[in-house]
Parts: sequence; structure tokens; C-alpha cells
Amino acid sequence: MADPQSNARLRADAGAPTSGVIHVRTRLSADFTVLSNALAQRRGSAVTVGVAAYVLSLPDGSPVSIAALCEHFTEGEILISRALRELEGAGYLERRRERLPTGQIRTRTYFYDVPGGDPDPDGPPEPPKPRRPAAKQPAVAEATPPSETVGEAVPAPARVAENPVPLTDADPQAVAVLTALRRVDPRLILSGQEAARLAPAVAEWLAAGVRAPEITELLTARLPDRFRARPASILAFRLRETPLPAPPPLPLPEVAERPAVLPFQTCGGCDRAFRASAPGRCRDCRSGNPLQAAG
Repeated sequence: MADPQSNARLRADAGAPTSGVIHVRTRLSADFTVLSNALAQRRGSAVTVGVAAYVLSLPDGSPVSIAALCEHFTEGEILISRALRELEGAGYLERRRERLPTGQIRTRTYFYDVPGGDPDPDGPPEPPKPRRPAAKQPAVAEATPPSETVGEAVPAPARVAENPVPLTDADPQAVAVLTALRRVDPRLILSGQEAARLAPAVAEWLAAGVRAPEITELLTARLPDRFRARPASILAFRLRETPLPAPPPLPLPEVAERPAVLPFQTCGGCDRAFRASAPGRCRDCRSGNPLQAAG
């Protein structure tokens, strides 16, 4: 006797979910990037996670400036800059300014798989040794365009002073904003030299119309749980990367209001024309002076 046949669909595997995504995984042996679940499942902006995944997939030495990232992504400078600030605030991204033996200033960008993780036990790569020049040249940093590329020599930021004026000569309102940051976050304690270095950038914000409470909010929001550098370095990055607001529109010139002109009325007593809001008698007729009214 033949086996009974059934038209019922085959039952799914017992371990397969009945809803949601089902992964079809392929074991990769090349061209893949290790990404922690804490970063891939990070709540918030998808742009931030996408930028982080892209940076992790790049080889060492690749440019990761805002301009370079904008060439790859369709998002603009504001979203890319905000994503980098969020990654830095969360501890994934760190920028260090280093001085070469030639006197040049370079900015190195470090990206961590896990915030708070230890760097490579061998330490960060050493900066390349300068070539011996054919003729004697002064050890002065050459003027190069500003960049955030890893390992590229850049001059000091324009808004954060490299050689600050004495603290007594700095803008007192800007210094007051900086010294008050420790009330919001006790870790934000600045030395006098650091406050003098950051004061010109804060003064520029104040001159642009940004109020002191707004500056405090921008400098203290979403700070990492653990600082990998001095607080002044984090504040300098936020002052440098946060775009200034558009200047407020100029007030319109005041226009003096012209007094209302009353219409002409015909006097009911002497037929003279006079200005009034409603028909009636002129002033002379109301005063009882018929001779003056008749004249």
C-alpha cells in the first residue's frame, strides 16, 4: 500500500522565530569589519552609527575630516559634524594635537572599538622622522590647509589661541563662562592658562549673540563618562567644531506715525468748512460768537 501523501506545508525549524528578522549569515574571511553591538545598536542618530561603521572600516591613515566624510555620504556638514561630536562625547573618537620635531603641529584622530578600551599595547604609531633638508632651513611649521586627516600636519586652530594672552587680559565675561562650567560638571576644572586659551573662542560666540547659558549647554551636553584627555581639549574641540549661529536680523528703522488727518465738515450754522471727525458746528458757532463766525 502506498504511503499517504499530504499537501500541508513543511513545518519551520523549531528554533526559527515566527516574526521579525531572520539572519542569513555568511562566514567572511576577508573585507569585513568587527563592530560591537553597543555601537551598532546605539540609540539616537542613524547618521552617527553609519559614520562610526564607515570610519571603522577604513585603513589607518585614511582621511576622516568633515570634508572627506561629506564626499562619501549624502548628508551635509551639519549632520556629519554633529555625528563626530556625538562619537567624541561617547568616547569612541579622540583627537590629539602633537608637535613634530620640526615645529609643525599635527592632529591625530584615534577611533576606539569600545569606549574606555586600552589602546594598542605597542602604543600609537610614532610620527615619521623628517627628511634631512638639502639646505639649512628654519624649523618652522609650513602653512598648510586646515585638516583633520590622521597624521597630516596642520596649523593651530584659528579660533582657539595657541599662544594666549595673560588671563588678566582675556575677556572677563568669557572667562566667567568657562570658570562656571565646573558647577555643571565638577570635572571641568580649567587652569588659568587653559581658560586664557579658550577665552577668545567663547568671546567670539558671545559677540555672535550666543547667550552664556546656551554656551554652557553646548559645552557640557553629552560629555563622556570618562575623559581620555584634559577637559580643555574636549572644550576646545567643541568650540572649534560647533558652527556659529547666524547673526540676528537688523532691526527695521522706526517710522514715525503721522497724525490722522480729520476730514472737512460743513458748519451747520455758518456754512464754513472745518475739520472734524463728524458733522456739526465750527468752533466759533459753538462758542456763541456769531460776528466772528460770519466774518
